[in-house]
Amino acid sequence: MYYVGIDIYKYKHNCFILDSSGNVVVRDFIFSNDLDGFNSFLSILESFGSPENIKIGFEATVHYTSNLKRFLENTHYSFMESNPALISKFIHSQTLRKTKNDAIDSQSIARWLMTVDYKPYPSGFYHIYSLKSLTRLRDSFVRQRSLYMVKLTNVLDHTFPKFKPFFGNRFSKTALFILDKYPAPSKIMEIPDSDYDELRCISRGKFSFAKLIMLRDLAKNTVGESNDIFELEITSIINLYNICNSEISKMDEEITSIIYELHPHVLSVPGIGPITAAVITSEYRDVKRFSSPDKMLSFAGLEPGYYQSETMEFQGKMVKRGSSQLRCTLMNCTLPLIRFSPVFATYYHKKRQKGKPHRVALSHVAKKLLRVIYKLEINDVDFDESKLR
Repeated sequence: MYYVGIDIYKYKHNCFILDSSGNVVVRDFIFSNDLDGFNSFLSILESFGSPENIKIGFEATVHYTSNLKRFLENTHYSFMESNPALISKFIHSQTLRKTKNDAIDSQSIARWLMTVDYKPYPSGFYHIYSLKSLTRLRDSFVRQRSLYMVKLTNVLDHTFPKFKPFFGNRFSKTALFILDKYPAPSKIMEIPDSDYDELRCISRGKFSFAKLIMLRDLAKNTVGESNDIFELEITSIINLYNICNSEISKMDEEITSIIYELHPHVLSVPGIGPITAAVITSEYRDVKRFSSPDKMLSFAGLEPGYYQSETMEFQGKMVKRGSSQLRCTLMNCTLPLIRFSPVFATYYHKKRQKGKPHRVALSHVAKKLLRVIYKLEINDVDFDESKLR
């Protein structure tokens, strides 16, 4: 058996190969991150015979490994991706010297590979990786969209402080339309009656003519002061918001199409929609690679901290390590979950009756959801409320 440790970089990769006795077979081989480099690396692997006799490992380094992983899969070589924190601890356990270079890192990965249970990456990962990339891009757009609304609020605090409270402290389609067309209080107070029909259509009849009169009165009495710069800011922010919103809609369509094609069992859980299911599926990739639901909790950073020393032993707060997007998605989906599932709702209220705060009770619901997802995927079945305790 041969153990191949690869230290991943953006433009090149460092490789170190050991045999089953720990002897160095290939020392500090560098290959470029392109087809020629990959083929030279492949020629070395082929010299060792069957792919079944080769174990390849490297650190998880965002997207820098994606092309290498796809190349290895296409050439029928298995590989294992590890958490950089584990490799770092392994390196520190081997020596007290503060020495670091590419050769040492790749050699350490190869030696670490000899000490752990080899769990190769599942085949067909690239489709899931594309979904993960898309859901994370969507998340960044959603956060940017929220930032635009904060910036718009800041500008309105200068020009028309009572505008947002008038619309229930939220920016509805009607509110954004009015600001886009009439970006200053002086223009809002002069909205002609003939424009009301357009406002009524946009609001689907919720914005009455009486509200228009009240809004015009508020604009007349506002203490805010507007100018051309503030008007330009409002118009620009709304344009950027609309662009962002349009891109999110396009991504939602693509994500929904992909997740329904994959049809994971988590999609059968009531209260979980296609976007949430896509995040959970893409972040976990293959649930079967986890030996227990506790490992899934750890991956999402939902497990409590633990401290034990002599006579002291206690659990701390949620560790919040791992995938922040996964953890956020799991926590956010608990509210619709307890709304649509009687069993999860009962579990939530049981925790509340024990004195747990609202957010803590929701974290327990998220943990229960992960245990359910684990069983669904391991047993290859859809969700059944009657079988849930």
